[in-house]
Amino acid sequence: MVRWRSGTVARLRRQWRGAMELDVVGSDGGTIRALAYPALVGSPEPGDRVLLNVGALMMGLGTGGYALVVALPDRLPPDPPEPAGNRDAGHLVKARYTPLQPILLGVDEDASPHRAVLAEADSIDGMPVVVADLHSALPAVVAGVRADAPATRIAYVLTDGAALPAWFSRTLDGLAGHLAGTITVGQSFGGDLEAATVHTGLLAARHVLGADLTIVTQGPGNLGTGTRWGFSGVAAGEAINAVSVLGGRPVGALRISTADPRPRHRGVSHHSLTAYGRVALAAADLVVPAGLEPSLAEAVETALAPLTTRHTVVRVGVDGLDAALRASPVPLSTMGRGLDADHTYFLAAAAAGRHAAHLADAPAG
Repeated sequence: MVRWRSGTVARLRRQWRGAMELDVVGSDGGTIRALAYPALVGSPEPGDRVLLNVGALMMGLGTGGYALVVALPDRLPPDPPEPAGNRDAGHLVKARYTPLQPILLGVDEDASPHRAVLAEADSIDGMPVVVADLHSALPAVVAGVRADAPATRIAYVLTDGAALPAWFSRTLDGLAGHLAGTITVGQSFGGDLEAATVHTGLLAARHVLGADLTIVTQGPGNLGTGTRWGFSGVAAGEAINAVSVLGGRPVGALRISTADPRPRHRGVSHHSLTAYGRVALAAADLVVPAGLEPSLAEAVETALAPLTTRHTVVRVGVDGLDAALRASPVPLSTMGRGLDADHTYFLAAAAAGRHAAHLADAPAG
């Protein structure tokens, strides 16, 4: 359950869009690394007393290893300009029935300027959509798209399998200007647009943001239990189905690694095999980067063979992708491993981006 602490803000360490990282001095005199979302709790300043949830920090979680500011009890932020209960300001409640549930304007609500467009929208018109398991694939997919088609208009749909606030992602902050926009769907929030489902998120990507291509992943902080079905990335298979239902072109980015210390994630991760092989009922292109070391290529081919009854395995050339990855505007990191430490993982994501970029140029028929 929640582990509560209180403390006093000592200094602002850094900030990015939607988030502030702080040093907080606890009641025992120790310094605590904390994170605040100003849109939810206000903007802490040195000297402010803060209430903290320190559970993830005490567990030593990687992406979640912060104390989270729950409130500034002595200096509450003002109410938003519109009353929270006014439906003209939106009534999409996310992180529902939790103490910090935000109330937001859904992109297709009555009060939205996009309501008329989305009320009639029922297809994404053949738009390619790259689906990936981990948030860390996002900048690599973008790099793969940009390598051959720098003018492609890319949207990002952030699902709710991991971090709910889009503001938690420093990757998204670093990709500002490289994406047409972020749409937060389901229980996630904080994007440029808010949507209730992956389906409405994809429709908004196409018809509101004017995307040529969309990427779907969860936010930072994948949840996994080490069992066949117990991981949040199963939603990647459900996203493939949504893309297909809406008349898009699903592209599965495979999680391939030679560096992960866990056997279940070496070669093709069991996450990809389960999500695409068991959950995805619609056909997709599953992208394998060409030129893999022979034993790895053989292992990948063997692992994917059962999936070819439904999906198409596409081998994509990798010339220029290493340079594109190294030119990424944000650092590449997955599970604490950078580009050189887990090169195959990022190369596979970039290859999926390259393939989708070529589909975006092809006729939709």
